[in-house]
Amino acid sequence: MPTDQERHDQGMAVRRAVLSDEHVDRATAATTELTADWQDFITRVAWGDVWSRPGLDRRSRSIAVLSSLIAHGHHEELAMHLRAALRNGLTIDEIREVILQAAIYSGVPAANTAFRIASQVFAAADEGAGGDGE
Repeated sequence: MPTDQERHDQGMAVRRAVLSDEHVDRATAATTELTADWQDFITRVAWGDVWSRPGLDRRSRSIAVLSSLIAHGHHEELAMHLRAALRNGLTIDEIREVILQAAIYSGVPAANTAFRIASQVFAAADEGAGGDGE
């Protein structure tokens, strides 16, 4: 059984691989006394336990996360996980299919918003590829 520290270390490695070093560095730099336990919890549990499990690859986990975020209207998290889905190997065409699939079960308004956010994320990624990004 891994220790809490081993789970944290594993979680941090996966979190960085999926979300990017820049994102994780910003999140950890913004940690306060109020949020320190939360940062530790999500790193150990979400990233060190669930995202680290062998049962699904990261592409599949990204599909599941995108669907859930669309369904529940978690727009800020959706933008972050759209970028992560690209890092995890999903193509824009595959992400389009995920949003279309989510539209059937989560509704047209949810898909409209998801497509708007995806368009913004992908436009920013294109700008970044041209040297204008972070």
